[in-house]
Amino acid sequence: MPEGECTMRTPHQRDRDRIIHSVAFRRLEYKTQVFVNHEGDHYRTRLTHSLEVAQLARGIARCLGLNEDLTEALALAHDLGHPPFGHAGEDGINLAMAKFGGFDHNAQTIRILTHLEHRYADFDGLNLTWEVLEGIAKHNGPLIGKPDSKPLPRALKYYLQQQDLALESYASAEAQVAAIADDIAYNNHDIDDGLRAGFFTLSDLEGLPLLGELIQQVRHANPMLSEQRQTHEVIRRMINRMVGDVLENTRARIAALNIKTAEDVRQVGATLVQFSAEMEVVNKSIKTFLFKHMYRHYKVNRMTSKARRVVVDLFEFFLAEPNCLPSVWYAQTDGAGTQATAEVIADFIAGMTDRFALDEHARIFDPGMRT
Repeated sequence: MPEGECTMRTPHQRDRDRIIHSVAFRRLEYKTQVFVNHEGDHYRTRLTHSLEVAQLARGIARCLGLNEDLTEALALAHDLGHPPFGHAGEDGINLAMAKFGGFDHNAQTIRILTHLEHRYADFDGLNLTWEVLEGIAKHNGPLIGKPDSKPLPRALKYYLQQQDLALESYASAEAQVAAIADDIAYNNHDIDDGLRAGFFTLSDLEGLPLLGELIQQVRHANPMLSEQRQTHEVIRRMINRMVGDVLENTRARIAALNIKTAEDVRQVGATLVQFSAEMEVVNKSIKTFLFKHMYRHYKVNRMTSKARRVVVDLFEFFLAEPNCLPSVWYAQTDGAGTQATAEVIADFIAGMTDRFALDEHARIFDPGMRT
């Protein structure tokens, strides 16, 4: 909705500040990245991940002469819609919501930013600029108009009744920077967390392109350095190489495609901000390694299975007995098993932190636990 300008901040600086002060942003501290919060103090959470993405994205944006504040806002907000327990939690809600239209964390982020945050006197949500909402909705590319386009998520459809986000075009360069910074951040910090967890060693990574070369360089230059410090040095160099590659390749693409305006970026028909072909091979090799050795490690599988069960149990219980929801949520329902009630429950569960979801599950299903 229309809102007066702030005398001290640009609109995108105000967007960034509203995101940081939101309840959803604070909850990221206790939402899973890969490891559930109680498994260790030093593993990444959704909050620390978002901060790392924002730091990388802002640096890339500065080097490319883009809007740093818009980029930072997009990076800080990009994971707000993730439910508890990371992708396992999303799989659980999506499974439970299958006959009600499914669940998508990206669309849930839009729902949080435009509806679920209740902080301001004049509007629901955070009343962010169009550029932030557009970038969140389609930072991975157009959502409609392509042969392989999937049906739009339910939460996004609702918002499109209020405002068009031009889902048929590519996102801004700032949104694309936030998206690739997300890739750089999670690949590298998941390597760090996987090493910390003992799922693999630096030696196991030596066969990967570029990463193996950097490991050998660090070990040759610092043979007496502890493995922990060698790890940090390797990751530092890896991030620098990836960021440098994005900058070099994107500048070349801007020149080759004669990009002059923000609208040129949206209409170019391809992602503008991307790795070179050589670095994309490196990027994919890291993802493949992590998928095999970390994301499908039996210890992660056990937690994933438990997390999915917790989410589905909670959903099915509240769907059958919505009167057991907290009063503010129950007031929005219209009976057991209905579409409206399912959507309210999805919003409720998606907003939970890992520890709240575990406690809520115990309160409901453990007869000896106080409610």
